[in-house]
Amino acid sequence: MQPKRILVAWVCAIFTILIVSKATTASDTNATSTAAAAAVDDICKTTEHPNACASALASAAGNPTASNQDYFDVSVQFALKRVESARAMAYNFSNAGQTGSSSQPSGMDDCLELLDISLKQLNDVIKPKKGTNQQDICTWLSAALTNQVTCSESLQMVPSSQNRDAMDVQVQSLAKYISTALALHVRLKGSSSDTSTSQTGNRRLLSDNLPAWLSADDRRLLLASPADIKADAVVALDGTGTHKSITEAIAFVTSRFATDADGGGSSSRSTIYVKSGTYSETLRITNKQTNVMLMGDGKGKSIVVGSRSADDGYSTYESATVAAVGSGFMAKGLTIINKAGPSKHQAVALRVGSDKAVVYQCSVQGYQDTLYVHSNRQFIAETDIYGTVDFIFGNAVAVIQNCYIQPLKPSAGQHDTITAQGRTDPNQNTGISIHKCRIMGASNLGGTAVYLGRPWQKYSRTVVMMTYLDDSIRPEGWDKWTGNFALSTLYYGEYGNTGPGSSISGRVKWGGVHSSMSTNEASKFTVGNFIFGDEWLPSGVSYTSGL
Repeated sequence: MQPKRILVAWVCAIFTILIVSKATTASDTNATSTAAAAAVDDICKTTEHPNACASALASAAGNPTASNQDYFDVSVQFALKRVESARAMAYNFSNAGQTGSSSQPSGMDDCLELLDISLKQLNDVIKPKKGTNQQDICTWLSAALTNQVTCSESLQMVPSSQNRDAMDVQVQSLAKYISTALALHVRLKGSSSDTSTSQTGNRRLLSDNLPAWLSADDRRLLLASPADIKADAVVALDGTGTHKSITEAIAFVTSRFATDADGGGSSSRSTIYVKSGTYSETLRITNKQTNVMLMGDGKGKSIVVGSRSADDGYSTYESATVAAVGSGFMAKGLTIINKAGPSKHQAVALRVGSDKAVVYQCSVQGYQDTLYVHSNRQFIAETDIYGTVDFIFGNAVAVIQNCYIQPLKPSAGQHDTITAQGRTDPNQNTGISIHKCRIMGASNLGGTAVYLGRPWQKYSRTVVMMTYLDDSIRPEGWDKWTGNFALSTLYYGEYGNTGPGSSISGRVKWGGVHSSMSTNEASKFTVGNFIFGDEWLPSGVSYTSGL
């Protein structure tokens, strides 16, 4: 063979090898990419919203080495970006972003506040502080999801417009992305909505069975009387305090302390002593006003009164007389009233969206929607709660213990439902646990039917345990919302109740009703296991950890 022909043959051979090698590499890459995409597809099939999940994880679909942690991180980042976009839209459409607008808060203003809160919650998930555990993350994602649902509800109070519709589309999509992140967290950590002692996280308890992080002052505060404390502000109508209004005092004490580096509020406790008197105020403790305590002189003495209602154009969220969002909120010795009356429909007395909140030895009075346990972890103890329709409602992780609960006479044609729990997603760790309380109808109820609860949302979850039920409670126990909605997906439980209304022989037979819970099942809804209160409740709060 001539040298020229030999050279040509060698060149052809080399090109053939390169082509085959490239084809093999491309085939391997395609196979790897296909496998990664299949993994994402398999993961998304386990979520409530597979299409939204696929969109959120698209950037990870081509990564063959992606771990479950990577998928979770990507999903939270994806949701966070969309919260930022939705927040910008809400700002532009709200009173804050428009000049010459009405001073009355609108549903769009609710969305702006709720999206601000969600931004902080998702940032706390992405950049957890020291001591953050699985339950913290599950709680914050559950609360962020609840915020979008509430925003969408509040938008129904906004007149129909392109702005309203565009905002609603945004938050409904956002809810699906946050739901995806929550589902992936459950997949990653096993911290699902099925409460159990295995989800406790890191408990660092001192010898007195309290967490190491709790300050000595906080340990004493809730046991003390007003005379025993040195308050940061004193509110008195007669001018003998530092302020004449509670609103001024809240602004004062929260401005005294520097915020955390991330703008998340103060780590120092701010205590406001509210002297006896009736204060006609609408109180707001914002997301950045953390660790605020309101201490009054006792039930019926230090009284806060409002009258906002749905009939007067307020959203349920904004109708509250007192609303606390900043984490670590505590209230003791106050009476909080919404006096709008039963004919005004939704009219909240107290709304709590604060994480690790305590309401202790208070009285909360209203009619429809009295106590809004909106989101996050809450403990309500030795408190009197009065109302008519759905008067304990919301989607918090809430334990209500040693409380007096009284159904009042509603408007003509209405009946009373004590709870309306708002869990929208099976992975949320939320629910209402009523433990060791007394439920006694008002003397003028007459023949008004009273039910323990009805399912506001698809996965509504409420338990009533070791509680006295008087004869105002209907034998059926639980009421429908509409048709057969949620009857198989809800979770309603009873355990160890007493009194004439506690007989379970006539209880409804829906698939989600557990009229005779086992001790093991009931223990999952106690202070120790449901809100993990042994980790954070101050020693001044009297509570029962287990059954």
